[in-house]
Amino acid sequence: MLNRREMCRLLAAGPAAFALGAGSFAAEKKKPFALRYVFASSMYGKMKLDDILPEVRKTGTEYIDLWPEHHANQREQMEAMGHDKFAELLRKYNVKLGMTTRFDLGPFGQQDEMRVLRRFGAGLVVTGAPRPKGLPEKEEKAAIKQFVEQMKPHVAVAEKLGVAIGIENHRGFLVNSPDAIRYFAELARSPNLGVALAPYHLPQDPRLLAGLIEDLGPNLVHFYAWQYGQGCMKKLPKPQELEQMPGRGKLDFVPIVAAMKKIDYRGWTEIFMHPTPRGIPIMPIVGQVAEEINHAREYLEGCLSRVNA
Repeated sequence: MLNRREMCRLLAAGPAAFALGAGSFAAEKKKPFALRYVFASSMYGKMKLDDILPEVRKTGTEYIDLWPEHHANQREQMEAMGHDKFAELLRKYNVKLGMTTRFDLGPFGQQDEMRVLRRFGAGLVVTGAPRPKGLPEKEEKAAIKQFVEQMKPHVAVAEKLGVAIGIENHRGFLVNSPDAIRYFAELARSPNLGVALAPYHLPQDPRLLAGLIEDLGPNLVHFYAWQYGQGCMKKLPKPQELEQMPGRGKLDFVPIVAAMKKIDYRGWTEIFMHPTPRGIPIMPIVGQVAEEINHAREYLEGCLSRVNA
C-alpha cells in the first residue's frame, strides 16, 4: 500500500503516474531528479489557443496550465469552442492539459472544474484561501483550521477523481506567511490538498524558501518559479518587469532547487511572472515569450547542475 508521501508524489507527478499505481511510481523513483515544467497560458495574455499551443513543446514541456480572466482567457476560450474542439487542438499540437488556475471560482467552487480536469486526464487545480476581513493575526491559526474543515467535502471529491487542490500562498490571503503555510500543511492531511508555493509572495531569502520547501515535503503540490524582482503592481520598463523571472532578478534559486531535490519533488515547476496591466503577454510577439521562458528554464537547469555537481 502507498504511504501518504508516495500518494502525494503520484498526484504531483500527474494523473498518468497516479493512475498507473505503485509499479509505475517505483520506476519513477528510480529516475534521476529533474524539474518537470508546465506552461502557463497567462504568460501569453489573451492570445488565441491556436497561436500559443504550438509554443508549449518549445519550452520543454507537453503540459499546459489554462488561466481565466482577468490574467488571461484561455480557460474561457476552451468553453467557447467546446471541450471536443479543445481536445482536437490538444491532439493537433501534441499537448496535454495538466492543470488549471481558478482563483475566480474560489476554494469552495472547484468541484465541477475538477470533473473537467479528470475528463482531460489533468491532475491539479490551483486556487486561494480568502482571508476573512479584519482577521487579527492571533486568530489566524483558528481560521486556517476552520478553512481546512470547510474544504473536507471538496477534498473528498478530489480524492474520488484523483485530482489535487493546490492553495497558493497569495499575499493578502489566509495562507500567506511561512508560519501560515506550515500550519496549513500540518492540518491538510489529505494528499489531495496541498500548497502551491509562490516565492514572489514571500521574503526573498533563498535559505528561508529552501527551508520552507523542506518543511512542506509531500505537502508541496506545485511550485512557481517566480521571484519578486521589482514587483508587478505598477508599470515598469520591460527589463525591470522581467526581473520576476528566474535568472533575471536577484533571487538565488540554487538553494531552492537543492531543497526540491532533497524532498524528491516530482510536481510541476511553472516559470511565471505577472505583466502590468494584467491580461497582456509578457512580450509582444509570441516567439519572444517562449524565448523568455527558455531563458529562465536554462537558468534553473544551471542551478540543478550546480546542485548535482
